[in-house]
Amino acid sequence: MMATYTLKINGKVRQVNVDPATPMLWVLRDHLDLTGTKYGCGIAQCGACTIHLDGTAVRSCQLPVSVVGKQAVTTIEGLSMSAGAGNLHPVQQAWLDHDVAQCGYCQAGQIMSAASLLKTMAAADRTQPTDDDIDAAMSGNICRCGTYLRIKEAIKTAATKETPPRP
Repeated sequence: MMATYTLKINGKVRQVNVDPATPMLWVLRDHLDLTGTKYGCGIAQCGACTIHLDGTAVRSCQLPVSVVGKQAVTTIEGLSMSAGAGNLHPVQQAWLDHDVAQCGYCQAGQIMSAASLLKTMAAADRTQPTDDDIDAAMSGNICRCGTYLRIKEAIKTAATKETPPRP
């Protein structure tokens, strides 16, 4: 049975008419044309589908639209909104600065997990993540190209930049 959901996606209110069990990944990609969030494994193990739900990194392939409610959803397309017009989020800029991406398929999920880590650290008045912090936050994100060292360095660089306020 279809239902209408009113969702806050990247700061905008959007409505979709879908089955309540539809994963957010497919709502975003198929119904809202937000294709930056990628399908990887479908079982929440690879991290390619990572989005933010009220600022926390979650796997959208296993998140039914019916549980989102009034929580704010941020996708890779909306991450830079917090940096202001024409600017990149510090994590996105660090990714470019460190030339992290090779094939690029996992990068949206990697960036979303890294941004969530830095936001969580900032909320705890911590500015620089340790290697253990990064390993723990990024453990569910798989990169087939093996750019893990560049990912770690990019996260450390992004942590030194002033993180913009969230929308």
